[in-house]
Amino acid sequence: MASGQLTVPTFSARLVPSFEGLKPSTLKFASVGPFKAGSLAQRSFRGLVVRVATVVAPKYTSLKPLGDRVLVKIKTAEEKTQGGILLPTTAQTKPQGGEVVAVGEGRTIGKSQIEISVKSGRQVVYSKYAGTELEFNGSTHLILKEDDILGILETDDVKDLKPLNERVLIKVAEAEEKTAGGLLLTEASKEKPSIGTVIAVGPGPLDDEGNRKPLLVSAGNTVMYSKYAGNDFKGSDGSDYIVLRASDVMAVLS
Repeated sequence: MASGQLTVPTFSARLVPSFEGLKPSTLKFASVGPFKAGSLAQRSFRGLVVRVATVVAPKYTSLKPLGDRVLVKIKTAEEKTQGGILLPTTAQTKPQGGEVVAVGEGRTIGKSQIEISVKSGRQVVYSKYAGTELEFNGSTHLILKEDDILGILETDDVKDLKPLNERVLIKVAEAEEKTAGGLLLTEASKEKPSIGTVIAVGPGPLDDEGNRKPLLVSAGNTVMYSKYAGNDFKGSDGSDYIVLRASDVMAVLS
């Protein structure tokens, strides 16, 4: 090596974990110099987390779901906040609901043929990571199993959700603002509560003969539920809600 020359080590991007969601900060690697982690994530790693919709060719004008699958036309993301501020695409909340446009023939349980419990035209809310996105007839759709639909929601407020099957809608109890010793907690240190009040329940799961089994909890119950279960929502009144399976409810409190 000639005198005065500096050798810069190389490294593979595959060895670097995704920085998506990391707060921008200045990092240094030996002999490489400073760089911004946030800018690295935006330029090099954002594509690793993008979910691309399947594009259905224009020559296909009809799509019929099979079995217990449902085709939902996804609602478009709101482009403005309630205060009228235009949101950049990256800040828009991904919609988690839409209109049912087609349903399958249902499924067979024992000797019974069970139809899909939602019909075309219904406005529904579904699990965040469910189904397969596709571009069809110029709009974004989602094809998913009926069991991934959380409930029917005909308004813009999640408190009006009508849960399906064994799903339960719970209004989350507010986090405690003080410790047992009386110290005031910051927002970052408040522990996520796992207690809430049941607002609505579904008709229950199906047994082996195709009959509904009533749930063990009912509207008005105060319950404790599994901490990391379900799908979180923010109500129009600012309250937190969660939709989860009844099997994730651990106890009724009184």
